[in-house]
Amino acid sequence: MRVVIAEDNVLLSTGLELLLGRVGFEIVAIVDDAEGFLTAVREHRPDVTIVDVRLPPSFRDEGIRAALQARREHPGLPVLVLSQYVEQQYAAELLSTTGGGVGYLLKDRVSRVDQFVDALRRVAAGGTAMDPEVIAQLVQRAGDPIDALTPREREVLALMAQGHDNTAIGQQLVITDNAVHKHIGNIFTKLGLAVTDSGHRRVLAVLTYLNAAGLR
Repeated sequence: MRVVIAEDNVLLSTGLELLLGRVGFEIVAIVDDAEGFLTAVREHRPDVTIVDVRLPPSFRDEGIRAALQARREHPGLPVLVLSQYVEQQYAAELLSTTGGGVGYLLKDRVSRVDQFVDALRRVAAGGTAMDPEVIAQLVQRAGDPIDALTPREREVLALMAQGHDNTAIGQQLVITDNAVHKHIGNIFTKLGLAVTDSGHRRVLAVLTYLNAAGLR
């Protein structure tokens, strides 16, 4: 699986290269700015990309803007964004795009190797990988419709948004598959969304709804 990394921190980019190389990924390019990232994507057409939100020269939003541009040029390009902090506006903007896997993780998740690798594989396969802290803040901002959910339903929604299937949700919350299915049905009913168990599609539906609820 071929990867392009956009990260200006040499220690982190080198660590990612070593880590991912050990588990079967091929790092085809490592760049430290937005223009280099776009050039690398055009040249290598990677299977998945890893992008820091803040890149030179201003260290504001160059990385996320480059990721959005790359997805416009190459529809369906899987993008996993890394950030030091929760950038709510940028997270919502990325999630509002359609097609291809997307992920948004805080950088401290990289140290949890198994979880990070699993998240990257999920994004590469067209799924979603969202940091729990990002989801918590997005849900908090979404407003009244989310307020209608029970605490348990919010927990299920957050796990759905991270890309977990029904079985994984049940294991994490220690509830039965039937209970998970019931909670998901209640969530979709309260949010006015069609009920579906199609994995990534249901996650995108929830995230699109959250974005439309005032996250742009």
